[in-house]
Amino acid sequence: PGPAGESAAHLRRAAAECRGVSFAEETASESGQEDDEEDDVELAAPVINRFTRRASVCAEAYNPDEEEDDTDTRIIHPKTDDQRNRLQEACKDILLFKNLDPEQMSEVLDAMFEKLVEGGEHVIDQGDDGDNFYVIDRGTYNIYVKCDGVGRCVGTYDNRGSFGELALMYNTSRAATIIATSSGAVWGLDRVTFRRIIVKNNAKKRKMYESFIESLPFLKSLELSERLKVVDVIDTKVYKDGEQIIAQGDMADCFFIVESGEVRITMKRKGKQDVDENEAVEIARYTRGQYFGELALVTNKPRAASAFALGTVKCLVMDVQAFERLLGPCMDIMKRNITHYEEQLVALFGSSLDLTDPGN
Repeated sequence: PGPAGESAAHLRRAAAECRGVSFAEETASESGQEDDEEDDVELAAPVINRFTRRASVCAEAYNPDEEEDDTDTRIIHPKTDDQRNRLQEACKDILLFKNLDPEQMSEVLDAMFEKLVEGGEHVIDQGDDGDNFYVIDRGTYNIYVKCDGVGRCVGTYDNRGSFGELALMYNTSRAATIIATSSGAVWGLDRVTFRRIIVKNNAKKRKMYESFIESLPFLKSLELSERLKVVDVIDTKVYKDGEQIIAQGDMADCFFIVESGEVRITMKRKGKQDVDENEAVEIARYTRGQYFGELALVTNKPRAASAFALGTVKCLVMDVQAFERLLGPCMDIMKRNITHYEEQLVALFGSSLDLTDPGN
């Protein structure tokens, strides 16, 4: 494959890893046994998109604005306390659920049903119409696709992950076959509930944030489609006046963009014995469209500074997995900012601190 193919394969891997997929190593040829085992796997043309999680909602044929919220009866599958706890644990890191409000999340959990599977069972088949979205509770599963008449295993799920959303979001046939390789269980969410809550919620969120995201200068190096994917993975958080957003020395798990309000950034120089000299010093203030929290993610070190809300502050928040997957093209800009930060510290403290090691 050429550079474009290699790039697409790399992005496919990165997107899938955050949702629990492990990819099989590619080989130059397929064994005859593999061909025989996978003859029943049908090919769906856009295979590469099967693994690009949270692809652009604007491309879908389904229009969420055409349906009213109350046109369908709410579906409830009764669950034991144990089932409810297992379901909540399985769903806690599912990106599609991140932006649901508590009422929507409760409705989704009520509508999900448990499906027990045995080794060798096909959970979904490539080429079929999509009926349910699935979240893995337990068990291992292989992902099969077929290209040019040859079927192959391209990846695995190991006791976590989700699949089946693309056919429901874009009115397309299944783009892969998922086969259980052990006994296990998955949680299913029916097509109607998925569209009414998940797809409509994502569409509303996109309308709200896409113009704001596209206006951010530091994202200009991203393609339009990549900026729209940023909209799909961001969460929103509101902070009260004086509330601490991040703390110096903490490990980093998120990146922040200020949507409204003002954020005060402070830093203590560690190692100072004199309390007065070691008091936190304000080093910056950020307002709408500016970002913070990237330094620890870029350097893989603890937070180098603290951030506090001045008045009510609303931030767009991106977790570390999405940051690494989607903002790679912006990394050079963010690394250049380290030099700018160090210049600020020289002015404030009289010397530069090692921002890549905030403990010193």
